[in-house]
Amino acid sequence: MYTMESIDKKIQILQDIINDSNSIVFFGGAGVSTESGIPDFRSTSGLYNQEWKYPPEQIVSRTFFNHKCSEFYKFYCQKMIALDAKPNSAHFKLAELEQKGKLSAIITQNIDGLHQAAGSKNVFELHGSVHRNFCVNCNSFYDASFILEQHKIDSDGIPHCTKCNHIVKPDVVLYEESLDNNTIDNSIKAISKADTLIIGGTSLVVYPASGLVRYFRGKNLVIINMSPTDYDKNSTLLIQGKIGEVLSRISVV
Repeated sequence: MYTMESIDKKIQILQDIINDSNSIVFFGGAGVSTESGIPDFRSTSGLYNQEWKYPPEQIVSRTFFNHKCSEFYKFYCQKMIALDAKPNSAHFKLAELEQKGKLSAIITQNIDGLHQAAGSKNVFELHGSVHRNFCVNCNSFYDASFILEQHKIDSDGIPHCTKCNHIVKPDVVLYEESLDNNTIDNSIKAISKADTLIIGGTSLVVYPASGLVRYFRGKNLVIINMSPTDYDKNSTLLIQGKIGEVLSRISVV
């Protein structure tokens, strides 16, 4: 456990790094949104450690969606859509860094849309978004509110397209599905051009998203996380702490 003095020193180093950087990229995971009340997956209180009729890892797979869609939507609507959640200090600080021309891109594993809600513009969502949902037949678009409402009123809990009556699927990447190639390409370009990469709130164990870090060739690799990652030994600066609490102490000039 770091002493307050060492944390203060590390945050000052982070401040200096940000001041000297011209193209920062932020790579974030579930830990960015836990401070907004959205549960993560792998912590002791995370979704993967909660009791369900089926293992959550199985529920969020494409096979499960195809064959047990009603059970999928029961879990998805209860645990993965959080429309009442609000951006926290991490989201707002990153948006401020972008507005000041310091941060060039956010690459996120989260599907909650809180970065955009805080004002960030250049956000690459590796695993999609709960705010985008499409009919599997005619590709008609539906928002998250439609999904929640239809889940409540439909007898089987499955949202159906109002135009062709086929199932509506969330634009989120399930297990057994591939990440969007365009999102991956844009993320690689952003990371490869960055002079500073800040990684926050992610264990970096989910592949292929975690593999994007190897494209970084810049000067400063900063990791802010509650638990160790495989990239800690390669970091310029390592801070053990909550991402929102750390970034809230950074001044943007």
